[in-house]
Amino acid sequence: MNAKVSDFGMARIFGVDQTQGNTSKIVGTFGYISPEYAMHGQFSVKSDVFRFGVLILEIISGKKNSCFYPLDGAKDLLSYAWKLWRDGIPLELMDPTLKDSYSRNEVLRCIHIGLLCVQEYADPRPSMASIVLLLNSYSVTLPLPQQPPFLARSRIELDQFTRQAMTLFVNEASITELYPR
Repeated sequence: MNAKVSDFGMARIFGVDQTQGNTSKIVGTFGYISPEYAMHGQFSVKSDVFRFGVLILEIISGKKNSCFYPLDGAKDLLSYAWKLWRDGIPLELMDPTLKDSYSRNEVLRCIHIGLLCVQEYADPRPSMASIVLLLNSYSVTLPLPQQPPFLARSRIELDQFTRQAMTLFVNEASITELYPR
């Protein structure tokens, strides 16, 4: 798996005093786009936080969110990570090739932070400054994450979403214009 860090930097398009915005043209890669941006065209610095959370979970699992093969009834990487967290077995998310070459507490903290980053609503997601603090300090207590959104619940739902949007693919990034129902 070759790392490809992209779709970050939405926050750079803000004005000086702007913390969020709206757009009628959705750009990005499916699976990394925050729910508020994908559904309503609303972007903020928390859109990048969502992407970062997906990236954390991909690194830990060794699986791409866009090519995740569902296990145990999970439809995507986020739902699988959440199911393992909820069931009290989050370390089963780990890439098996890492075996015993990791710190249990560090991996658990990273999974926890990843789940905090991919929460459905932007407000409870931590800021990037908070994430840096959380990654570097074990004295800070982490809030409990909420269930993440499941954007691609089924092939039928994805097909319905696709019919409602006209998507152009440019360099493996999608540009989507949403039309009201």
